[in-house]
Amino acid sequence: MSPLTEYIISALLLLGGAFTLVGAIGLARLPDFFTRLHGPTKATTVGVGAIMLSSVIYFSSHGFGISEVLITVFLFITAPVSANMLAKAAMHIGVKSMKGTQGNPWEQ
Repeated sequence: MSPLTEYIISALLLLGGAFTLVGAIGLARLPDFFTRLHGPTKATTVGVGAIMLSSVIYFSSHGFGISEVLITVFLFITAPVSANMLAKAAMHIGVKSMKGTQGNPWEQ
């Protein structure tokens, strides 16, 4: 494996770890359910995507890894859908948003 490839893999792993850490901090620190939902879904999707991309590059020397691509596609499809369903369920049961939130799209 060339040094450039190793640098790219390392950068993707660091980027993925940083985004995942930001998502975890957002989950712990944001004030209400809706903002907590936003942090992990956005940041973790990008973070796990970068980690999966580094895995694809690393294992590409052993042949094309279809499993990493399928995991990434499945993650990119399911994470937004599950977040949307969680938000709609929270709106349906009346979970309160934080003070100062503008707009109430569920009251249309």
